[in-house]
Amino acid sequence: MRYRRTTAGVFSALLAVTLAATAQPAQAQQAEPNQVQGLTVVQGDGYATLAWTPVDGATDYQIERTAVAEDGSATGASVIVGVWRPNRQINNSAPTFADAGFAPGNRFQWRVRARLGSTAQPYSAPVSDATRGHWGDPDTPGRSLRTQWENTLGAQYTNDVNEYAYTAAIDELSDRVRVVEIGRTVQDRPINMFVIGYPTPPATPEAVAATNPLAVNCNVHGNEPGDREACLIMARQLAFTDDPATLGLLSRTTMLIVPTINGDGRAANSRGNSTGQDLNRDYSLIRQPETQAFVEMVRDYRPIASYDGHEYGNANTGDLPMLPPRHQNVAQGIFDRSQDMIEGHMYTQGARDGWWACPYGCTGANVGLSEETILRNTLGLKNVVNSLLELRSSGGPTRPDEGNTANNRRRKTYSALWTFHQFLAYHGASVGDITAARAEAIRFQSANTGRIVFRGSRPIEAYPAPHPGDTPPPLDAPGEHQILEQPPCAYKLTEEQYHGARTDGPSGRQTTVAQRLAAHGWKVVKVAGGYLVPLSQPERGLVPLLLDEQAAEGLVAGERVAPTLTGTRNGPLTVTGVACLAGATVRGPVRVQPGATLIVNGGSINGPVDASGAAGFVLTAGTVNGPVNVTGTTGPVLLVGNRISGPVNVVNNSGVAPLLAGNTVNGPLSCAGNAAAPVNLEVANAVGGPRFNQCAGL
Repeated sequence: MRYRRTTAGVFSALLAVTLAATAQPAQAQQAEPNQVQGLTVVQGDGYATLAWTPVDGATDYQIERTAVAEDGSATGASVIVGVWRPNRQINNSAPTFADAGFAPGNRFQWRVRARLGSTAQPYSAPVSDATRGHWGDPDTPGRSLRTQWENTLGAQYTNDVNEYAYTAAIDELSDRVRVVEIGRTVQDRPINMFVIGYPTPPATPEAVAATNPLAVNCNVHGNEPGDREACLIMARQLAFTDDPATLGLLSRTTMLIVPTINGDGRAANSRGNSTGQDLNRDYSLIRQPETQAFVEMVRDYRPIASYDGHEYGNANTGDLPMLPPRHQNVAQGIFDRSQDMIEGHMYTQGARDGWWACPYGCTGANVGLSEETILRNTLGLKNVVNSLLELRSSGGPTRPDEGNTANNRRRKTYSALWTFHQFLAYHGASVGDITAARAEAIRFQSANTGRIVFRGSRPIEAYPAPHPGDTPPPLDAPGEHQILEQPPCAYKLTEEQYHGARTDGPSGRQTTVAQRLAAHGWKVVKVAGGYLVPLSQPERGLVPLLLDEQAAEGLVAGERVAPTLTGTRNGPLTVTGVACLAGATVRGPVRVQPGATLIVNGGSINGPVDASGAAGFVLTAGTVNGPVNVTGTTGPVLLVGNRISGPVNVVNNSGVAPLLAGNTVNGPLSCAGNAAAPVNLEVANAVGGPRFNQCAGL
């Protein structure tokens, strides 16, 4: 499908008004042949957007910047700082360029000239303006905070001591911010997260989840710190801004910012953590404490959208390469909505503001594939709309003045800051579409229908034409051995597989399979001879990638459990042991005996369903013509995407929180006495009767 080109609602409208109000046209003069006309310059945070009227036949444009005094006299040499090419953006009839890399607060003059082939044409009339200083009034507490990176104008990155002091100061001075420690690194550095809302952030992870939060992971590779600096600046802006549009967004959601998940790698300026592990190859396997902390945060806070910050070494590609979750097990709606965020919003807004966004891998490099261990794919398999962000790590041909290290660092960080603000704007404008895609993905995955792909990516077009990159990202289409056409009902793990000691982690910090599945939030049923992991759960697309013997990077080779009933059964069904119904029809009542487990994927039951004292109860994508009673179950209870024509009672169950999501119940819904209150993952149930007790809000 082709993704619609969106704006970001009121936030974008306000920015458009600002653009119209503050653009400075070049002084009118008699035009020379092929001279650029209509040059305007609009200031942003750490960048200036230049726009001009295109010259017929121009091959490209050169952007010149000169440091000037208040009276317009030059205080430094004129430098070519940018080259605009036709493949930079999606709207070539309105060229723009985001000039960045300068020290904020200085005054400059800009000129632009076209080139026809290699022949330079006359410069435009000059435009002069003062750039914005570092965000925040230096005389106002909170706003006056600055990172080490800002104080040194990009000459130094913010070290861990300065980060913790800066983070604590924001936490202390702003009611909008709560800083929580989500974990510790191998070397025992805290992994902090900003929780930001207006007027105050919700008090608990469950309350945050109810706001449909968004998250930014800023620094997984320690030697790629540009996004981290942007995150620290954005946290201050959100904590102390009085911009009505931003406050309106924060009043309706919660922003989660993890500035440094890899503090050990940042301190050592290394890609991996202190064990040498590339953490961006560990989000599914979670062998390291850093990735475990992040995955548990996703489980508890349930962000619906996310960005993941990186840097990329190819100097010939775009300013801001981006890429959605590409693994073929990702639900179609999550992929589509992620693409809409990138192509529909970031490309459009980038063209407006002068940033060159393109698909990661747009130069044909072997990057951006389908490994489920990579965060963007892991999050997609967890039904999170998300994108990778790669900051081009050096200026290259389109930014020739970035041989200066500080210039290059400033451009990277401020381009990331622009992206994260646009992410917040997109979320605010599209939250309804995002939540709808997420709800449909949860219902789809829980139904356990369709093939399993162990490794294989969705294609990404070289789009639009002329596209913001030279070639599309490569495709790794799955081979026959990477596809399982008939998925199992569940995987069974032995006691040793589930609880046995592991060695694939740092010494003294190894975790078992049981601990890792719990970190993912997956439901597990204790059965005779082991443990059962049903595929009928919201992260079904990821489960086989860890537990199947065919998995490319599996955690453990579980035993596939096939469906026990797929056809029609006339008469009552009594379940002892484990029964798995896949698309089956039962014409009669179903009774689950104490200690037994029932897993139902689709199909229909014409009669009441009763489970009392069961080990586990899973009912997804099915139709029940009668009441459903689940009482005293010792293990997980899941009811997702069903149509039930009768009352539903979920009472006195002692396992983890029952999941009741996306069901249509033509009768009352009652939940009481459960050890943990039922949840719906923000996917509402349609209930024809009253909702009682613990299910009153579901």
